[in-house]
Amino acid sequence: MPPARGQLTFTELFDLPVVLDLRTAARALGISASTAYQLIHRNEFPCVILRVGGQYRVPTSQLMRALGIEERSLYDLELGPDPDSDTDDPWRTGT
Repeated sequence: MPPARGQLTFTELFDLPVVLDLRTAARALGISASTAYQLIHRNEFPCVILRVGGQYRVPTSQLMRALGIEERSLYDLELGPDPDSDTDDPWRTGT
């Protein structure tokens, strides 16, 4: 199912900077900027909001968590032996 008009795609979400402006965060959530401001004023915005100067900023990691996208480190991956290799060492290339 394609994203709603104006909403960010899954690929676009993973290209986001570390911190977002409120309009971009609202777009990712599929809500208008006006609705985002209303949620902030009612303390109901679904993730942490930073106030920097006179502007709102949203940490991308918090936004991803609110969207149910799990943050995992590359180092969390479990490497097993390469089935095409003649060695049990996953770091050895066979040379």
